[in-house]
Amino acid sequence: MTEPEVSAAAPRDAVGGVADADDGAAAAGLLGALERLHVRLAALELPLEAPGAETAREGRDAALAQLDGYLLPRLRARSAPLLVVVGGSTGAGKSTLVNSLLGAEVSVPGVLRPTTRAPVLVHHPLDERWYSTDRVLPGLARLTGTPPGRTSTVPDVPPGGPTPTTEPADPARALRLVASDALPRGLALLDAPDVDSVDVGNRRLAAQLLDAADLWLFVTTAARYADAVPWDLLLRAAQRHAQVALVVDRVDPGTEEVADDLRRMMDENGLPEARLFVVRESTLTDGLLPETAVREVARWLTDLGADAGAREAVALATRDGVVQDLARRARELADAVDAQVATDARLRRHVATAYTDAAASVRTATSDGAMLRGEVLARWQEFVGTGELLRSVEQGVGRVRDAVTSFFRGAPAQAPRVEHAIASGLGAVVLDAADTAAERTHGAWRADPAGAALLRGLDLARASGTLRAEVDAQVRGWQADVLDLVREQGAARRGTARYLSFGVNAAGLSLMVLAFASTGGLTGVEVGIAGGTAVVAQKLLEAVFGDDAVRRLTAHARERLDARVEAVLAREAERYTAQLDASGVSGTGDDLRAAADDVDRAARTERSARPAPASGGRPALVAGRTLRGADAAPDGGPVAGDPDARGGDAPRAGFWRRLLGRGRDDA
Repeated sequence: MTEPEVSAAAPRDAVGGVADADDGAAAAGLLGALERLHVRLAALELPLEAPGAETAREGRDAALAQLDGYLLPRLRARSAPLLVVVGGSTGAGKSTLVNSLLGAEVSVPGVLRPTTRAPVLVHHPLDERWYSTDRVLPGLARLTGTPPGRTSTVPDVPPGGPTPTTEPADPARALRLVASDALPRGLALLDAPDVDSVDVGNRRLAAQLLDAADLWLFVTTAARYADAVPWDLLLRAAQRHAQVALVVDRVDPGTEEVADDLRRMMDENGLPEARLFVVRESTLTDGLLPETAVREVARWLTDLGADAGAREAVALATRDGVVQDLARRARELADAVDAQVATDARLRRHVATAYTDAAASVRTATSDGAMLRGEVLARWQEFVGTGELLRSVEQGVGRVRDAVTSFFRGAPAQAPRVEHAIASGLGAVVLDAADTAAERTHGAWRADPAGAALLRGLDLARASGTLRAEVDAQVRGWQADVLDLVREQGAARRGTARYLSFGVNAAGLSLMVLAFASTGGLTGVEVGIAGGTAVVAQKLLEAVFGDDAVRRLTAHARERLDARVEAVLAREAERYTAQLDASGVSGTGDDLRAAADDVDRAARTERSARPAPASGGRPALVAGRTLRGADAAPDGGPVAGDPDARGGDAPRAGFWRRLLGRGRDDA
């Protein structure tokens, strides 16, 4: 019996079926939705150590690997052969099983195998072109033939195939191709590295290959079938509804209850319909198991290879599960994006709170009279004196004007001392506030895992080393602002010109002092502060500009001081926020959720557009394409798959009915 002919004009469906136009359009729609999701995932960055961030990064990488290594290639090459990945633990007998099914040593087994080696993919010679390019399993270098120093009875790549490549620098990123006539067309076996290998690269590659499989053939032993590492992978397979069959190897006579316990574990862990095969402990002949030992596995794979509908059903069932699982992962990653945004906002709040409080502390210290004590008070008193000018102020504004004229002519020589004292005191207040804000922010970030990661290698616990120079420059700039305000006000009032011609600095210093004593002009000034310092400044300015003008000048001086202080502190805060800006966290997870929804909709449309599965009896074996042992007669001992075999897996109609639309009663 040969495989059915397919018209060259008709597109081939997944793994050998014929697609109609609706099915092809629906599949193209699903491919497009997955490609858009791929773009979202590839651009996804999770830079902050938010809760669950490491798990989310692993999930993103796994989702991309599954898209790149399985889903997108499978949808783009829908008629590619069914890929059966043979996986399992160290020493489980994977390679021996593959060799025994093919009747030749194509994969180096056991202790003869080096720690790191390229996995072996066995295919029918006419299917070679599927694997010599990157249409299937992209990202892995291709090697052809048997490993160096080994011989094989399996033919190498047929004429016209690629020239065998040299050994790659990293065998764990390569795939060795071996052609075999023992396999039917449309079926390939891949002997994967050990899932618990001591080599990290091998373990990663094993997981990648299992994720790229249409069908898992998972091999374990009677001694290790309950090990944690294999079951972690099997649980993941169950979660994404991958098609799985298990082989329990090296079962000694009288210990067949191992299979019963393994079947119980399969039922309890989401694999109730998976096939289970028992391979008895046997003596190897030329490195191969007896045909009777692999009979049921060989029959099952041969049947599968001979039936295009069965292969298609397996591939579609696995693909549907992966698509569903991928959409679920995408939504989890969307939640992780939201967690990143929330973490970014939380860290920014720490910065904003600390530096806003710092600005408020500077406003308080420069408006409650605190600046009018100490050095500033001493220099101011030297400047204005405590004699005739103060008595004139106390006796009333009527006598101030004459005193002001005398003061402006005689006192300005002391102005630089007052100006320096104000600059020194104001700079100290700003520097102290900046240091306090840096300490608070550093403490808050250090207590947060995401913040602590960003602080690594940075010295942000104190204000920046260049801050003093910047503060000094800003204080001098503010003092210049105040003098400019005085000049502008004087230019607008004729009567003040004669005073200002003698004492712009004196008027400016008076305005600075007044700004330190009142946030709203003249109201709220404490008359007793520093022996009436602010009152003297107020009366001097009133004598020159008038009440309303002084009120406005004081408010403008305060605004300019606050603006300069806030600018300085904002630049200090940017040392922290720049770390967040560089991380690039933005948006929300909504775009990713929308992409997952699109995949779900496209998948439903694609499933509904599929033609109904063909029905019929179990396919006959194809001449010349029968795996070794498929035709072997039972030797009278327990054989996996026989209804009367103790410890074997009695045929389960559910698995075949789900895949083929029929039971296995005709087996």
